[in-house]
Amino acid sequence: MAKESMKAREVKRRKMVEHYAEKRAALKAEGDYEALQKLPKNSSKVRLHNRCNLSGRPKGFMRQFGISRINFREMALRGQIPGVKKASW
Repeated sequence: MAKESMKAREVKRRKMVEHYAEKRAALKAEGDYEALQKLPKNSSKVRLHNRCNLSGRPKGFMRQFGISRINFREMALRGQIPGVKKASW
């Protein structure tokens, strides 16, 4: 389980990216890289980190499902993910 402070930091970054998205795109189109550098660092989309929607785990993230590999296995075992059969794992 991820710390609540880490989850909150990611939420804050995601909001900042959404807030500055149009401004960043306009500055890139103009080629004004000096103004682009003056924007906050966390406003860049690159600084976002994928986290599991259920546990907040940053590693082993499966982008297609939006969850970590551990939660994926548990849900597949319980039959909560349609079309997934448990093999010998």
